[in-house]
Amino acid sequence: MKETKTASGTPEARAAMHEMMAAFEAFKGANDARLDEIEKKASADVLLEEKVARIDQAVAGAQARLDRALSESRRPMLGLEAPAVVAAPEAKAAWDGYMKSGASHGLELKAGLSSASNSAGYVVPPETERAIERRLMAGSPMREIATVRTVGSGVFRKPVSTAGVTAGWVAETAARPETDPATLALLEFASADLYACPAATQSLLDDALIDLDEWLAAEVEDAFAAQETAAFVNGDGVNKPKGFLAYATATEGTQTWGQIGTVASGAAGAFASASPVDKLIDLIYAPKAQYRPNGRFVMNRRTVSLVRKFKDADGNYVWSPATRPGETASLLGYPVTEIETMPDVAANSLSIAFGDFSRGYLIVDRAGVRVLRDPYSAKPYVLFYTTKRVGGGVQNFDAIKLMKFAAS
Repeated sequence: MKETKTASGTPEARAAMHEMMAAFEAFKGANDARLDEIEKKASADVLLEEKVARIDQAVAGAQARLDRALSESRRPMLGLEAPAVVAAPEAKAAWDGYMKSGASHGLELKAGLSSASNSAGYVVPPETERAIERRLMAGSPMREIATVRTVGSGVFRKPVSTAGVTAGWVAETAARPETDPATLALLEFASADLYACPAATQSLLDDALIDLDEWLAAEVEDAFAAQETAAFVNGDGVNKPKGFLAYATATEGTQTWGQIGTVASGAAGAFASASPVDKLIDLIYAPKAQYRPNGRFVMNRRTVSLVRKFKDADGNYVWSPATRPGETASLLGYPVTEIETMPDVAANSLSIAFGDFSRGYLIVDRAGVRVLRDPYSAKPYVLFYTTKRVGGGVQNFDAIKLMKFAAS
């Protein structure tokens, strides 16, 4: 029977969930008192403002611990399920021999691996590549919400229709004039090298109990995830993926294909002082109806702390914590993904995104992870120069909308 790890089954996730709910209840009480005092006196007591800020930090900390617990619970343990592709025992032995001692005799023949002069390393076996991919999926917020495609070439080209085929109504015996064909454009997603260089002692490598595949995946996970996430949000597309904030923008309703529509917050570097929730609702309804069912908000934790204080017209908080392990916090009923590389709220910043990221953003993984063993550069440590090729960019400009913190 296959063993699985579930978020609801971990004591850490349950404890973090209870802590989160308790902190948010305390936050609501303190913030309600602050709002009442502002309504009566036009300003709040400094001590009360500080209290709300402290509790807000506690809520953010509890949310971060819950996110970490859920992320850990989603990481599959190597060996719990049968892999789709299993290397032959000779291949595994050859790979382990290379990792432990640098022995490459028969590596290409037995493991079916090849050395590449342009990347200076050996292609890892399927088990190791899958371990890295699974850990990146659990540790990278963009990989959880975007579409991820594995390709066999350095550049993935995707034709898209910028204007659909036209149609019309006619009488039964009327002439059928030729309609305009669809307008197609070719999107190119080039993959760039992403590298990390974890180190190990020889005694660690000689340990018979260590799983080298899982060790390598764990070592490169944080480095790869951090670099990827930053590029998927803000990358300029030069030797890295192009982030969704790097594309041209235009006021919603005036944008052309290749531009992302924006909705103004109502004030420069801030939310509108009156009815700020209305602007969030405007952002939700900026995408077409087909993109809203799978829509979500994307922002950093400091922006979350701002919207956490908002109430709707009925006096209900529009931000809600997750009520069950495995779920995420929501804003106006839509899930919220916290990505720290999103910009802070400032004049003309694009600090909040909303949309269907699975249809809007594409991540391209070039098949094959390469490793070069280096026992010389940092003696007595052994370095493992690990590279993978990753690309990314917007594939549907209608599916993602941005909030611009400006008056108009």
